[in-house]
Amino acid sequence: MSCCLCPCLSVPWQCYQPTARGRTRRVDAEQRAELSHGSYEILETQGQQRECPALLLAVDVSSQAVRGGQLTHICQQLRSFLDSLQRDSGSDQSQLRVGVVTYHSSLHLYNLNPALSRPHMLVITQTEELELPVWEGLLVPLRDCRTAIDKVLQQIPSLFSEAEDSPASQELPVHYGLHILKVAGCPGKVLFFHTAPPSDGSLNCSSGSSGFFSSSKEKSLFQPPEHCVALAQECVAQGCSFHLFLFSQQAVGGAWPGHTPYLTGGGVYSYGCLQGQVDSEQFHSDLRRCVDTETGYRVEMQVSVSKGLRVSGCFGAFTPGPDPAHIRLATIDWHTALAVQFTHHSPLDEERGVVIQVALSYTSSLGERRTRVHSLSLRCSRHLVDTFRNCQAETLLTFYCKRVYCAVLTRPLQDLRDELLTELTAMLTCYRQHCSTTALTHGQLVLPQGLKSLPVMLNSLRRSEVLLPGLRGSVPLRLQLRSQLVTMDTASTAAHFYPQLLPLVRHGPRPAEPVQLIESINEFVPLCPNLPVPPSPCSTSVRRQCVRCAAPGSVWRRRGCIWPMMPWAWCCGWATMPPHRSSPACSTPPPFPCCPAESAVCRCWTMPCLSE
Repeated sequence: MSCCLCPCLSVPWQCYQPTARGRTRRVDAEQRAELSHGSYEILETQGQQRECPALLLAVDVSSQAVRGGQLTHICQQLRSFLDSLQRDSGSDQSQLRVGVVTYHSSLHLYNLNPALSRPHMLVITQTEELELPVWEGLLVPLRDCRTAIDKVLQQIPSLFSEAEDSPASQELPVHYGLHILKVAGCPGKVLFFHTAPPSDGSLNCSSGSSGFFSSSKEKSLFQPPEHCVALAQECVAQGCSFHLFLFSQQAVGGAWPGHTPYLTGGGVYSYGCLQGQVDSEQFHSDLRRCVDTETGYRVEMQVSVSKGLRVSGCFGAFTPGPDPAHIRLATIDWHTALAVQFTHHSPLDEERGVVIQVALSYTSSLGERRTRVHSLSLRCSRHLVDTFRNCQAETLLTFYCKRVYCAVLTRPLQDLRDELLTELTAMLTCYRQHCSTTALTHGQLVLPQGLKSLPVMLNSLRRSEVLLPGLRGSVPLRLQLRSQLVTMDTASTAAHFYPQLLPLVRHGPRPAEPVQLIESINEFVPLCPNLPVPPSPCSTSVRRQCVRCAAPGSVWRRRGCIWPMMPWAWCCGWATMPPHRSSPACSTPPPFPCCPAESAVCRCWTMPCLSE
């Protein structure tokens, strides 16, 4: 028996079912998922005790949260949201275990044991050592403590209405949340709602970032602190993820608080004014997405390849280990995406091809240990034309984005931008020399059919806020963009760097006349002060707007508007101006006094208008 991953022959096992006569498939192929499906899942913990995940809610009760009204609004949102938690097997109440913690300078635990007449609050003032006076009742199934949690959330605003002005430590709920899950012996999610500005760390993220990116500190700007990396490794072993809901309206004065959430599969959600309708709806949507998303805990992924290939790198939001083919994550969901890089160290067999297999072991939301296997067989070719024919610009953009954004931790930004340009140039040069069949002129750009948008996409990546900071961008914005894009899938990454342009036309057959995209124009302002203001234009003058002229300062623009894609545009230009797509000469005089009539040649151009 020959293995598909290696050419070695092995002796079949006793339960082997031979193939039928004249067929290459086994007779039991339909009864075994690994023989008939490229993706299948195996249930490992049959008959064993389930480890149902938990949900811990940590609420900031500092004086800033009380005076700003965020505490009352958060408690109301949590009370109304408990009924919409994910349900198991169609039951009316969720089996998910839930706990509530409040904090500012001290920690407050709530015993939600249903045997008690009312919930009990435990106050921990000595927070240097992680000690729990009692752990039973801190995490209780929602169906048993629904009334107790509702009472606690209803009384929290009144209990801390006279809170003192004491700093709220952001690290306090993180360490104690992980400790509670360790004592309970279960994975889970920790959602903490923080209002006070974080004050931990030594990096002042509220200041400008130009000094960091113009010095040798640009690598240290993206590197997470050592204690965050150590904490993330503990969370991976426990299967715990952190989700930070930040309601601070002030500039962040300390270290960026998103390193631990993103390294554990969570995220950071920031809101400016929670009392506003837009932020309130966004908060409710983020909370629902965070809790209701089907999640896997204690994730281990193993990538296996056939002979001749090897895994040379893996890029994503996780703590890398010594073996790039073996990855461990705290949590994973369908929003998470990883990029794996393969290299071949020997010639590949074109007849056999290559086989890639990914085994993902995780604990489901029902507490079951499962293994999901994906097997993929690909063809090999020695012809470059086949390689470029099967390339996708969006996939390459996603791979380069994850690889470059992970490399900012160790390499200078200028080197990464130059490397992107060098690899793109080498790719297009290879296609021009070996794959192009048409006659080429000097300087002509030739692109494969599937990579026509790749230069624009990679240029957007090179000029992104992470690699090329702007004057108005802040350090927390760049750090959050990097953490978000590292976990994005292909469709979301392509939409971020290359937004989709939708035509503003009616559905149906194409009309004979060009479609007018702008119904009316209020005012035109000449850039040249010597030119008079034209009369109020009609719809015809919109399509004949002069979009380009050789005379300096003689282009007409609309005030305060960016014109979308106009299908037709008329332009009068100098005789030396090369037309984009010229039609027969037009004798119609220009509607606007753009250029002197005696020194200009009028042409009707069918070119898109992208005037600012």
